[in-house]
Amino acid sequence: MGKFINPFTDVGFKRIFGQEVSKPVLLAFLNSLLEGERRIVDLMFLDKEQLGLESGDRSLIYDIYCETETGEHIIVEMQNKYQPYFKERSIYYMARSIVEQGERGSQWKYDIKAVYLVAFLNFKISDISKEFRTDVALMDMKERTLFSDKVRLVYLQLPYFTKEAEGCETIFEKIIYTLKHMDILQRMPWMAQNAVFKRLSEIAEVASLNSEERRKYDESLRAYRDTLAVMDGQFMQGERKGRAEEKLSNARSLKENGVPADVIAKSLGLTADDIERL
Repeated sequence: MGKFINPFTDVGFKRIFGQEVSKPVLLAFLNSLLEGERRIVDLMFLDKEQLGLESGDRSLIYDIYCETETGEHIIVEMQNKYQPYFKERSIYYMARSIVEQGERGSQWKYDIKAVYLVAFLNFKISDISKEFRTDVALMDMKERTLFSDKVRLVYLQLPYFTKEAEGCETIFEKIIYTLKHMDILQRMPWMAQNAVFKRLSEIAEVASLNSEERRKYDESLRAYRDTLAVMDGQFMQGERKGRAEEKLSNARSLKENGVPADVIAKSLGLTADDIERL
C-alpha cells in the first residue's frame, strides 16, 4: 500500500475534488486549468442528486458552482469514472447542467451560466485526439471562430502526460504530475514552494483515513483495479482481432495476385481452409 491514496478510485477522487476541505486544492487546479481565461475566487458543491439520475451513473461527477473575480458564475463538472460511450455521456451530463438552469415563466431570458466539464481520464479514449489535453467548444464551422463561451469540455488523458517532475514548470503541470503518480510517491513534491501541495498531502495520506474510510478506500481500490483489468482485457482482445483481420487481408491480397494457397498458408500461419474461404 502506498503512502498516498490513488486519486482515480471513487474514494480518492471524492476526497480530493468533492469535499469542502479540498477547496484550496480545487481552486488552484481550476485556476491553473483556466489561466488566461477566467479566475475563480469562490466555489461551492451542488447537490448532484437533484438531477434524479441513477446513483451509479453519476457517482463520480461533482457539480461545482464557481464565482469568478468579475462576478460571473460558471458550473464546472468534475468527471472521472470510466463508462461505455464516455464521450457521449459527458456531453449528456453537461447538457443536463444547462437544462437544469431553466426557470418557469416568461420573464426568464435564457440567461444561462457557462458550463465547463473537466474529465480526468486515467486511460485513453480512441475517439478523442491523442493529446494529453483536448478542449472542445462551440465553433462557427466556416469562420473557425468561437460561437459561444457557454459550453466547454476539457478532456485530460493522463497516459499522454509524459513530463517528469523536473520538467514541470506551471502549477497546472505540477498538479497533474502529482495526481498521475500520487499512489507511488513517498513524499509530496513542491510542498516547500506551494501550500496547495501541503494541503494535498494532508488530504491524501492513507494514514489520515479512519478505519471506516480505510475500509471504503480498500473496496474502492479493488473496484478500480478490476475495472483496469477488464479494460486491459478488452484492449488485448481488440489487438488480437486486429492482427487476425490484418493477416486475412494480406492473405486475400496474395490470393488475388495468384500466389499459391499452400505458400500463403505457410507464410502467414493460416490453414488451407482459411485460404479457401477467402
